[in-house]
Amino acid sequence: MATAQAKLDKESDDCSLLPLVHDIIKCMDKDNQDVLQELGKLKAKIQEAREQISNMPGIDSSPLEQQQQLAMLREQVRTKNQLLQKYKSLCMFDVPKAS
Repeated sequence: MATAQAKLDKESDDCSLLPLVHDIIKCMDKDNQDVLQELGKLKAKIQEAREQISNMPGIDSSPLEQQQQLAMLREQVRTKNQLLQKYKSLCMFDVPKAS
């Protein structure tokens, strides 16, 4: 799971299309022949973004299912917080001070 998160973080770092669009515009201003190459890079980047989106967890769930899952997870967090507060109030965690 940690490696998947690291991979996701690495991929999400470079998701901007603006530098590619800027390069295309610069090529067009100079009547450069590299426009097709730059357009190919942009097309590849858009395809990569589409693949990342299709691989995202929960993308196949409907908005209603996502809302239900979110409500369930929030309820679990609330319950766990209540249990944590209950255990903290038992004073079992009081550490005696060193003299």
